[in-house]
Amino acid sequence: MAHQSSNDKTEKKTAEKMNAPSLSAQLPSRLVVILGCLSILASAVFFYISTVFIRWAEAEVFIDASFFVFFRFLMGFFVIGAVLILQRRGLKPRRYDLLIGRTLFNCIAVYCFYRAVTATSVAEANILNMTYPIFLAVASWFILKEQRDVVAIVMVVVAFAGIWLILSPGSISPNLQNLWGLASGVTASLAILYLNISRQYHDTETILFYMFGLGSILIFGFFYEHIFWPNLLEFKYLFLCAAFGVGGQYLLTIGFRYVTAVEGAILSSARILMAAILGPWIAMDPPLEVAGWVGAILIFVANVVLAVRKMGRV
Repeated sequence: MAHQSSNDKTEKKTAEKMNAPSLSAQLPSRLVVILGCLSILASAVFFYISTVFIRWAEAEVFIDASFFVFFRFLMGFFVIGAVLILQRRGLKPRRYDLLIGRTLFNCIAVYCFYRAVTATSVAEANILNMTYPIFLAVASWFILKEQRDVVAIVMVVVAFAGIWLILSPGSISPNLQNLWGLASGVTASLAILYLNISRQYHDTETILFYMFGLGSILIFGFFYEHIFWPNLLEFKYLFLCAAFGVGGQYLLTIGFRYVTAVEGAILSSARILMAAILGPWIAMDPPLEVAGWVGAILIFVANVVLAVRKMGRV
């Protein structure tokens, strides 16, 4: 709820500077909410499709996960740069520590997420990536003592049961490759934590500019041996993956301006069920076993309950 309020303030300030009414002032409130919900739902679809292109690319070309991450950040940097130029807006960095923290953990989260896609399945990677609200609740328990919630911890236990069912669907020994997806959920929760704090000091464009710009430099610095001048086929997959990834980021940012935190969290978590259902049909994934389905549903339910509880405390 806090980041929604800061977004509203940013939107109003931007509108005043440009002498133009905001979207919420131009359209009926109910229609604005519907558009916000559709934006967040579309962002979940875009994020999922971006990972599908990574899986499709494996059948025709060899591109390391780090190159997909680099291309996504580089495209995002050019897009946000173009937006700033068209709007004739400048950057207003105030807390570089928050901007760098957001960038660092987001880079790790996206890299682990894409590595999970190549090492396991698109469904498992997306489901485990969407565990970030669970780890955010755990972090909040230790960092934000005033927000401690016993029910939230119960839901964390439920979610961890779901995680175990996905990690180890038919045996006691887990599939260690799935730890990439789990790592993406852990680091994404830290990235969100930095984002929520950073929104108190920065507008969306400033956060995205530094995230994409610094992110491109970091990924290139660590994985330059995997980055090369692509041919036409390689460029096609890199471009499509990045375009849907950046598009999902923008749709998510826009959507959260006009819906509540609960609505946004529930709609975002729809990616869990989307990945489980569409995996065998679109991404050539093996179908989830019964244990995997139970795990996915447990994580989805825990996400929804955590979102509702969080809204109830605001």
